[in-house]
Amino acid sequence: MSTRGDRGAAGGGRPSSVRRRIAVATWRPSTDGRIYARMAIDATPVLEYVERTRASSGERVTVTHVIGAAVARAIRDVPEVRARVVLGRIVQFKTVDIGFAVDIEGGDDLASARVRSADTKTPLDIARELAPVASGLRAGTDAGHRHTSRYFRYMPWWTLRPLIGVAGLMVAGFGFNMFGQKGFPLGTAFVSNVGTLGLDEGFLAPVPFARVPVYLAIGAVQDAPTVVGDAVVVRPQLVLVATADHRLVDGAHAGKIVQVLRVLLADPAVMDEPVSR
Repeated sequence: MSTRGDRGAAGGGRPSSVRRRIAVATWRPSTDGRIYARMAIDATPVLEYVERTRASSGERVTVTHVIGAAVARAIRDVPEVRARVVLGRIVQFKTVDIGFAVDIEGGDDLASARVRSADTKTPLDIARELAPVASGLRAGTDAGHRHTSRYFRYMPWWTLRPLIGVAGLMVAGFGFNMFGQKGFPLGTAFVSNVGTLGLDEGFLAPVPFARVPVYLAIGAVQDAPTVVGDAVVVRPQLVLVATADHRLVDGAHAGKIVQVLRVLLADPAVMDEPVSR
């Protein structure tokens, strides 16, 4: 049996990506409880903030960094969501870490970059912290990702499910560093900007072994009619879609998070001051 990656379903000779091999070995038909939430916001304040911050700092701050910072602060204010399920027990995360999706190999594969204690950092802090990590992942020089990829790219398919089960418990459940990954690699919430892929909005599929309570997809900025005062005007609109673990998140929790997000994204400059614990 070949140890090369599985071949694509279309019959080509190209190996499947690591992400796809992990997905096939992880998911069965869905029977688990999920809760979904969608919100559309006027993106004008966020876009203006991004432009000002880029001009003043010289850093490539993006909408993703702003929303990631806002999500971290929102989750900090709803501690019931800041948890994971391990061996049937709900266990709290000690910090609010945010995982960010990073497209690699020209978009054919996906990696993640985590910002620790993101609720204490500004969008600019997050941008500066993520930039070298994302560059290393895309260049193939990130040692941890290379180590993990070797496991999941070349191992026989029938070993992947038990391996992922062990990794999920040890790495994402207990927080041990194993298989090239640091403990809790996707953080307390995982953020992916699907708008950069040309999608207006999207519903992310949770990865069970990662034990992440909230996944947030950022859609593309699109012009849309918006009520401003007594008038209807055309403004840039941004759609955020969350997929959450219903064991940890219910409608009341989602509502609290949305309220905080609306306040922060209406005036992102309030996040320019770091927050101490």
